[in-house]
Amino acid sequence: MILELIWKMLQDGFFAAIAAIGFAAISRPPKQAYLWCALIAATGHSFRFLLMNGTSLHVHIVIATTLASFLIGVMAVLLSPKTKVPAETYLFPSLLPMIPGIYAYKTFAGLVMCMYHSSEGMFDKYFYLFASNGLTCFFILLGMAIGATIPIFMLKKISFQATRHKIRF
Repeated sequence: MILELIWKMLQDGFFAAIAAIGFAAISRPPKQAYLWCALIAATGHSFRFLLMNGTSLHVHIVIATTLASFLIGVMAVLLSPKTKVPAETYLFPSLLPMIPGIYAYKTFAGLVMCMYHSSEGMFDKYFYLFASNGLTCFFILLGMAIGATIPIFMLKKISFQATRHKIRF
């Protein structure tokens, strides 16, 4: 069971790393940034997977995503002075694999089905799906934004002086 969990975590991290490299390529960062984006994304996504599936707590996706985003933010900020690349270069591509696409899709599918059905029972069912998935999607995105932003402000001296040659603590 533990080996199966580790295997699933590695798979999750691998696919998140591939997605992060693709998202990073859009903004054309320095070549060394691709590897770091992949590692940060894999670590954050695997951490979220572990929180949701690997613990006896079974953390909700919103909380797990917020904590994983915080971890990604801390890693990006701490790495940025060492590589002389702004933290945002690592942060945004590493976060994008956690965008809740399936919840957004189900939100709009529920909305379309609401408009399609005229009976009250079916409308209520699809409106519930629309509202549930929409709220989940919204709070995941909010958690990502908050979780990733807190380290930038917590570690102000590091994050805002990352591209300078000398950092004072």
